[in-house]
Amino acid sequence: MLNNYHLGSTKEFQVHDPFFILTKPLRRLKDCLFANRVFFITYLAILIPVGILQLIYSPEELMRWVNARNSPKADTFFANVTNLGDGAFMVIVAVLLLIRSYRFALMGVVSFVVTGLLTTFLKQVVFPTALRPLKYFEHSTWHYHLINGLDIHSYNSFPSGHSMTAFAVFTLLALLDERKGRDWFLAMLAVVTAYSRVYLFQHFVADVWVGSLLGVAVSVATVLLLSRFWEKNPKQWHERGLL
Repeated sequence: MLNNYHLGSTKEFQVHDPFFILTKPLRRLKDCLFANRVFFITYLAILIPVGILQLIYSPEELMRWVNARNSPKADTFFANVTNLGDGAFMVIVAVLLLIRSYRFALMGVVSFVVTGLLTTFLKQVVFPTALRPLKYFEHSTWHYHLINGLDIHSYNSFPSGHSMTAFAVFTLLALLDERKGRDWFLAMLAVVTAYSRVYLFQHFVADVWVGSLLGVAVSVATVLLLSRFWEKNPKQWHERGLL
């Protein structure tokens, strides 16, 4: 169950300094990150090294490294686990949240809608010509590995929508889960889903790296903003669910 400790202190201070008002959202963010540190430490332990690798190696080199490490079992595994970043999985999570709490479900719907709109805007408007690996290496002499029968796209590579969705979903679940000891597992599910997009030759590393940041940011912002609003406008239905 979500409570104030997970989101940050809600105590009101009698302070008239306008700079204090500006720092209150940052304080709530800091408290939220600390309360969910298992998730965020696990995430940063992957995010930072991968970011450094992108400074050292080119997108082509990183793609070649991932693509060369394939096997039949890995093909099957990643072809299935990538569905954790699909819209259908988002719907399943939303329904489960609805059973638990209307408030949780509304957080999920807002996070998922914002994620979808942001993904579409970036792919279709900002980066419409970003090539996917299949198109990028179309005339290359490199014999890359592909999974037979897999539908691989050619454009709208940046950012990775599946990665953004997966990180939005699992970040939200981590923030709502009071059993913080298992947050590392939720973080790793998101990481594995993002890696699957590179393994399946659907995205470059940069696509999933940025997608993960955006997904995390959307869910954290959603939880903090809606929780703050509901604290000021409490309703009886907040804690009710279908069951």
